[in-house]
Amino acid sequence: MSLKSQEMIAANQRKITFDVDAETFKKAIEKVYRRQVKNITIPGFRKGHAPRAIIERMYGKEVFFEDAVNEIIPDAYEEAAKEITETIVSRPEFDLVSASVEDGVVLSCTFFVKPEVEISDYLGIPVERPAVKVTEDEVNEELKRVQNRNSRMIDVDDRPAQNDDLVNIDFEGFVDGEAFEGGKAAGHQLKLGSGQFIPGFEDQVVGHSVGDEFDVVVTFPADYQAENLAGKEATFKCKLNGIKYTELPVLDDEFARDASEFDTLDEYKEDIKKHLEEDKKKAADNKVDEKLIDALIEKLEADIPECMFENETENEVRDYDNRLRMNGLDLKTYFQYTGLDLDALRKQMRPTAERQVKTRLALERIAAKEEIAVTDEEIEEEYKRLSEQFGMEADKVKEAVDHDSVAADLKVKKAIDLVREKANVTEVEEPSEEAAKEAEEAPAAE
Repeated sequence: MSLKSQEMIAANQRKITFDVDAETFKKAIEKVYRRQVKNITIPGFRKGHAPRAIIERMYGKEVFFEDAVNEIIPDAYEEAAKEITETIVSRPEFDLVSASVEDGVVLSCTFFVKPEVEISDYLGIPVERPAVKVTEDEVNEELKRVQNRNSRMIDVDDRPAQNDDLVNIDFEGFVDGEAFEGGKAAGHQLKLGSGQFIPGFEDQVVGHSVGDEFDVVVTFPADYQAENLAGKEATFKCKLNGIKYTELPVLDDEFARDASEFDTLDEYKEDIKKHLEEDKKKAADNKVDEKLIDALIEKLEADIPECMFENETENEVRDYDNRLRMNGLDLKTYFQYTGLDLDALRKQMRPTAERQVKTRLALERIAAKEEIAVTDEEIEEEYKRLSEQFGMEADKVKEAVDHDSVAADLKVKKAIDLVREKANVTEVEEPSEEAAKEAEEAPAAE
């Protein structure tokens, strides 16, 4: 194989022409003949035993050319691509220029390469970071969640039902004296005050005791989904079978010992505060990274081939499929549940794919401009990390992920670390959820 020519036919699109010598082509023809002859019947010869010359005389001397060319393309292209200094980012599209037993084969192919990229002013990017602050209310909220997880349900038989109780009821609904479809249930569990039922229903259960049989009269909302019931008054014949209430453990030192590794409630609350601070710190760091990446993408100058976005979109779809399979699903089942199809999923994944491609190009360029390097020790450490992450032997990981790919990934990581380290970060107080909600609901100034 020899590379005959290279040319640029469009932005980031290249065309190369290369040839394959006659001897290699002849061997490929012979290989194809031996593979196909067993399916060829020629009069006067047993099936599968017709000489090649006879077949070529009967069907033409080029009968095996197409398959022979396809046979040699992979190795020939691989050799030709080694002489391309740019990174190829698309599938090659081949054209046959000429083919003969005497002169061999001449092929051309076109493909896209990674674009030239420029980026500037990437150090010292101004960015706001949410201040990390944990309030006593937040600690108490988390403590309350733990308290609820450690609660237990207690049967009630000495008082009527009240809000927040869990009641077990039988009921049947009637409109104009006629039972209606879907209005009957036995042993239904209902938390009073939850708003699960028609407005007014739960309020009329409150005050009744176990064993009581009573009527609940309500009016269906005018926009009720069942048109035959919308706006109509209904009577539900009810029986209260049981009442339970949630007993919360007392928040004291004994609770702390039961729910944690600490001996006192104060120690446990301090630990909760510590973990909430760690979570907020991670969230704040992630916000900073997102804003820095947004800024880098804005500063990126590149004419990016469409195929790079398409390829990354397919990667996103494959990753999503793998995650579904880990949870016992697959794309086909997912589509049945959601009503989506593959094109719709690709459309959803496209913005993420574009962001990934642009981010990678920006960071690769920064790594090159800053002459970021990685050591053999860092690469080995990364292989060790990947081995532990995927539960594979290090040698298997090295077979799956080559040395250059690991080195490139580490350079990208170092690039974002540099951008983050040099960023001009200002901590800002974020409004509370209540304040943010009030701001959203406030009327706009005229």
